[in-house]
Amino acid sequence: MVRILALLSAALLCTLLAPLPDSPSVQNSWAEGAPDRDVSSKTPGFCPRCGMKLVAGIPDSKEYPVEITAKPPAIEPGKNIQLTFRIEDPKTHAPVRDFEIVHEKLYHLFVVSQDLSFFTHTHPELQSDASFRLDLRLPKPGMYRVLSDFYPKSGTPQLAVNTLMASGGEFDPEPAKLAPDLAAQHAENIDVELVTQPAQPLAGRKTTMLFHMKPNDGIELYLGAWAHMLAASSGLVDMIHSHPIQATDRGGEYKQLQFNMLFPRAGIYRVWVQSQRKGVVNTVAFNVPVGE
Repeated sequence: MVRILALLSAALLCTLLAPLPDSPSVQNSWAEGAPDRDVSSKTPGFCPRCGMKLVAGIPDSKEYPVEITAKPPAIEPGKNIQLTFRIEDPKTHAPVRDFEIVHEKLYHLFVVSQDLSFFTHTHPELQSDASFRLDLRLPKPGMYRVLSDFYPKSGTPQLAVNTLMASGGEFDPEPAKLAPDLAAQHAENIDVELVTQPAQPLAGRKTTMLFHMKPNDGIELYLGAWAHMLAASSGLVDMIHSHPIQATDRGGEYKQLQFNMLFPRAGIYRVWVQSQRKGVVNTVAFNVPVGE
């Protein structure tokens, strides 16, 4: 069973803190897997992080199954395939037709290869039959984890995981063997440094991750956030989709993006961060060791 966590991620749905009888205030929050549960307010308004309208009351959490079909059914590396995503209401078993726009899109999709060398963050398009469709090319044989991030209007924000297999050749079924790598990374037109507090992240404890984006000019919101981050454990057991809780200008030197993370278990996590500068989307990756 793959465990999916969304920790402090921005811009899906924020919750409203409303006073209840015999209680000064009670914080409504989403069940595990839902974002922005750290943002609350005693009055109506909008989330200061993502701009979405604050909502009083929380619907019952339920998981919406995602069925993925490929055309052609046998996926060959290096060849174009068409993926179709169908989402079912778990209560009525009817296709879900209405979705909230989150970070400027109806559907966010992450695909990661078993060896963690391939990563993509893309957006399937809604079709007239309520399915979503995406053209994709997988580069090599092996297993791929597919993380779907969407928000049915009838339910709560969803993170659903599926697996695709690309045939041909041989591949190592063992988890990826990663070495720690916290060195500064250079992307298309930006340099990114990572500082963690504490310096040695520990499983089950809060880790503050500070990304220093240089140079600090022309950095823009990307899909409604200063950055998008996906962290995956080496065995792809844990996948964490998150957004910054704070962006701070450090003069002309760099922009600091702060993420608060809770790594669920020890090991090495591959952490991809995407940001935009002067219209160019930059993707960098770090290998973060997490202790017991």
